[in-house]
Amino acid sequence: MRFHRVTLGVLFLLPSLFSALKAQDFSTYFLDKTLRLDFVFAGNSAEQHIFYAGAKKYEGWAGRRGHLSDILLRGNGQLLVRDHTSQQLIYTHTFSTLFQEWVATEEATRSSQSFEATFQIPFPKEPVDITVSLLDIHGKEKTTYSQTIDPSDILIRPVESRKLLSNQLLRQGSVQECVDVVIISEGYKEDEYVKFSKDAERACEALFAHEPFKSLRTRFNIQAVFAPSQDSGPSIPHDNIWHETACQSHFDTFYTDRYLTTSSLFQLHDLLAGLPYEHIIVLANTGTYGGGGIYNQLTLTTSDHRTFSQVLVHEFGHAYAGLADEYFYDDQFSSIYPADTEPWEPNLTTLVDFKSKWADLLSEATPVPTPPSDIPDYRTAKTKKEWKAINESVHRIGVFEGGGYQSKGVFRPAQECRMKINEVTDFCPVCTRAIRRVTDFYTEK
Repeated sequence: MRFHRVTLGVLFLLPSLFSALKAQDFSTYFLDKTLRLDFVFAGNSAEQHIFYAGAKKYEGWAGRRGHLSDILLRGNGQLLVRDHTSQQLIYTHTFSTLFQEWVATEEATRSSQSFEATFQIPFPKEPVDITVSLLDIHGKEKTTYSQTIDPSDILIRPVESRKLLSNQLLRQGSVQECVDVVIISEGYKEDEYVKFSKDAERACEALFAHEPFKSLRTRFNIQAVFAPSQDSGPSIPHDNIWHETACQSHFDTFYTDRYLTTSSLFQLHDLLAGLPYEHIIVLANTGTYGGGGIYNQLTLTTSDHRTFSQVLVHEFGHAYAGLADEYFYDDQFSSIYPADTEPWEPNLTTLVDFKSKWADLLSEATPVPTPPSDIPDYRTAKTKKEWKAINESVHRIGVFEGGGYQSKGVFRPAQECRMKINEVTDFCPVCTRAIRRVTDFYTEK
């Protein structure tokens, strides 16, 4: 590569010049409307396919208006939007899906399945080329789908709000200024509206009882939406309970009894059509333990279990900030964090590219890997002194082996954290920074 001499004055100008060139004016490319794109992801462990399932449009856009073409986290998939004429990248969205979790299971080696996927983008003024890519565990494209979307297409279906009962639990600013979250009822019958309202208020309070969400409260809007169900409570297959509910959620996802998810994403987004939302919390009316959180897709949690507050915040950490589970047990079918690839999640590392993670937060004296401190085992801790020691360990940053379901080769930033066990109060400093960064990404222009 040939290098050219640059004057000192130009060097000072380059950062601001590049920033100006990179910045996208929302109104140049988009209207204050939402374009919803529906897909079906299908396949098995060997091959995956993407099928377009249609588009809908709503009034209003609740998503980000800054960082339009930036990628904060790689995710397990990406949606890129380019202006059709100039091929300028004008919007990005990264995500994970239940389908991509499923293809890593043993079941996917002997059968094929399909899963719904829905994405919302700002409504373009002119034709755009959209590209959806699913990435493998090495961060490489496994399959890609591209299509030109003409905003004047008569088959883009206009959808109006379902006029469901709703309650604004927290309003700190306009949809342009804040992160907009909806809490939707699941398994609440028509006569259980009062219970849902109280449960949704508890969910809102629980989220902002924990740092850093507590300090970021002024940057969130929270709306509770009541979608009545025919039956009370979600489906629990291991108890032979199958219910007709608004979001069609169920436990026993991938035959894991506590994993609560829904595959009916088209139906879920139909219920919320026309409402301002970027993130979804599905609140299931049950005391059964469990939940789920999928990055930039949705959070599911239960209303009446004693760990309701802790599980909600943990699962929202997955869905909102792309945080990984930091616990490990080594009984999964296959490793999802190979030794030659740096995880995209901000709170795990394989040390392949540790400088991109939390190396800047370590003291020079901290060994890598970091030996664990002598603290009580949370499973046997009983006294206040023991619990104080456990909670204090959250704030000691290191590189502790074990995380992402693997005891070897994957490292986490703290011995204990909200992303590892329910019993601790706080997120570690690395997870805290990740949550702050994603909030800035959504709300800064």
